[in-house]
Amino acid sequence: MAKFLDKISERAQKLNKTIVLPETDDIRTLQAAAKATERGIAKIILIGKEAEIKELAGDLDLSGATIIDPETYEKKDEYVNAFYELRKHKGISMENAAEVMKDYLYFGVMMVKQDDADGLVAGAVHSSSDTLRPALQIIKTAPDAAIASAFFIISVPDCEYGSDGTFLYADSGMVEMPSVEDLANIAIISADTFKLLVQDEPKVAMLSYSTYGSAKSPLTEKTIAATKLAKELAPDLLVDGELQVDAAIVPSVGAKKCPGSPVAGKANVFIFPDLNCGNIAYKISQRLAKAEAYGPITQGLAKPINDLSRGCSDEDIVGAVAISCVQAAAKEQ
Repeated sequence: MAKFLDKISERAQKLNKTIVLPETDDIRTLQAAAKATERGIAKIILIGKEAEIKELAGDLDLSGATIIDPETYEKKDEYVNAFYELRKHKGISMENAAEVMKDYLYFGVMMVKQDDADGLVAGAVHSSSDTLRPALQIIKTAPDAAIASAFFIISVPDCEYGSDGTFLYADSGMVEMPSVEDLANIAIISADTFKLLVQDEPKVAMLSYSTYGSAKSPLTEKTIAATKLAKELAPDLLVDGELQVDAAIVPSVGAKKCPGSPVAGKANVFIFPDLNCGNIAYKISQRLAKAEAYGPITQGLAKPINDLSRGCSDEDIVGAVAISCVQAAAKEQ
């Protein structure tokens, strides 16, 4: 069975998408740019000063990437004006807008907004809040999305559970304390995302420390209510909860604790009750199970602006680039 990165890269190679990598002061970004262009996964735009980028790159082959300096780019004024129009209701001046557009991250997001690129990947250097702030200010939530959220694709080697060891964890990067409505909507959009990226039927587990009422508290009641709402909003979705992780993925435990459940023992999409749980779980999976972890990837934005863990490798960045290409193609459709 090919790794998730191999599969998603093969799909991206057919799409001819352009992805911006603005964090050019980090060697991992440049390594990822070289690999992504060499493999034909995407056209890459690097934001920064060409001399500085090439000095850091050393012997890396960046001939397949385009380097754009915000200070000399022909569309610089167009971007400043566009950002001013987007944010003038917040009281910014044209001078403020010009200063903001000197920030490589904001400049790159504006490239995506103006259709000069299909997506952006950052977060190797910036925190998630710093990465996602320009996305929410400039790109904004998609018209058909109730909420923007973030997920990880977790691919566990030699794993009999999930979709050949592949899972989606949400929200594990953006929404800190989701409401009942948030959890239900995150579950629904996560199922669509799983189907798009993994190309398998999503089976969504609303996770808790309780299974089918084995414990009762405000925490479990919130998950139960979110599960009920998700079923009402998406009657055809395979979703169940509240479920403990063993009941969600182990067939024998699921059959014992939740007989008749369409999800128990077969789950491949995990919806966590809060960001604490989602972030802790993905890092445990990545470090102890030696899983591939791609994300936090956004869902629900009008265009793909995707985050990275600051502990990411260059291959993690390549994976996020490939995912962004597939997301961009899906949004066009």
